[in-house]
Amino acid sequence: MSFAMPSLRVYRATDDLAREVANRIRRFGLVVLGFAVIGLGILIAPLPGPGGIPVIVVGLMIVLRNSFKARRQFVRLNRAYPRTLYPIRRLLRRDPEVVSLFYHQTLRVERLLLPKRLRWMKALRRRLAGRRWAAAAG
Repeated sequence: MSFAMPSLRVYRATDDLAREVANRIRRFGLVVLGFAVIGLGILIAPLPGPGGIPVIVVGLMIVLRNSFKARRQFVRLNRAYPRTLYPIRRLLRRDPEVVSLFYHQTLRVERLLLPKRLRWMKALRRRLAGRRWAAAAG
């Protein structure tokens, strides 16, 4: 009476299938979590300060890393509206320059909303840069 050992391929196939199912469930869960974080960021956005934008970017990072469809849609939107999505792309980089991005976005909003005589950010930067050069020289 001998017992036949089942093929190891059967075990490997079921292990691979289980791993595949677990990965899909994990990715789906992370996509749902990312959309929840984006929703939270949208709720926080009306509050004073830039609190909502970084939260939305974190949620977008989670979604884009785990959803092929969302990544494809983001690339399509980026090709259609590159100037609009450029700040988001800058925040999605590995080492985002948050202060520089915040300053440039403030200049952009200032240019859209205020007449030329009331704009003050560029003049402030020039004044601060002048003091920095004077301190370095003296």
